[in-house]
Amino acid sequence: MEDVLHQYAQPYNPRHPLLCFDERPCQLLGDILVPLPMKPGKSTRYDYEYERHGTCCVLLAFEPHTGLRYVQVRSRRTAVDYAQFMQDLVRVGYPTVDRIRLVQDNLNTHTPGSFYHVMPPEDAFAFAQKFELHYTPKKGSWLNMAEIEFSALSTQCLDRRISDQETLEHEVLAWTHKRNQARTTVHWRFTKSAAREKLNNKYPMLTN
Repeated sequence: MEDVLHQYAQPYNPRHPLLCFDERPCQLLGDILVPLPMKPGKSTRYDYEYERHGTCCVLLAFEPHTGLRYVQVRSRRTAVDYAQFMQDLVRVGYPTVDRIRLVQDNLNTHTPGSFYHVMPPEDAFAFAQKFELHYTPKKGSWLNMAEIEFSALSTQCLDRRISDQETLEHEVLAWTHKRNQARTTVHWRFTKSAAREKLNNKYPMLTN
C-alpha cells in the first residue's frame, strides 16, 4: 500500500510519468421492447426485460498529473489484450519517455510475461524495461486512481443498456475525448501518514 501512496506523492516528471491502469468487463444488453421516449415531466422508460448480447472489456490508463487517459474497448481481457494495449499506449502517448511508473492490480495477466505472447523474447524483454510496476495490495484496488475513472465512466456514460460493442466503443471514446479536453483529474489526498494513522491495525505489531 505504502509503495503506491509513495508514487502518488512524487512530483510530476515527464520523462518518468505515473499512470494508473485497470480494466473492467461490460455486459452488452439489448431491449426486448422498444423504450417509451422521453416526454415533458417523464424520463425515458425501459421494460425490465432485456436480451444479453455477450460481454466486452474496457481497458483504461490514466495519468493524474496531466489529466489524460487512454482507453480501448476489446472483446476479451487476455494476456494478449493487455500486451497490445500497452504497446499502443507507449506508441501513441509515450514513445520517448524513459520509463512509465505503472500502478495496477495483481491480475495474473498484468505482468511482463504477457509481452512474450505478442513479441519475440528479445523485444518483449526490452519492452518490459519501459515499465516500473507498482501493484495495489489484495483487497486494496481502491488505491488505484483508475478505479475512480471507471466510476465516472459508469455513471456518466455506461448507465444505460448498450447492445453492441461498436456502440459502446463509440460512447466510451466520446466520453474519453471530452474528459481529456477538460483535463479532468483526481486530487489524491490519502497519504502514507494518513494510512499509518487510520489503518494502524493493519500494520504488524512490533515486538521488543
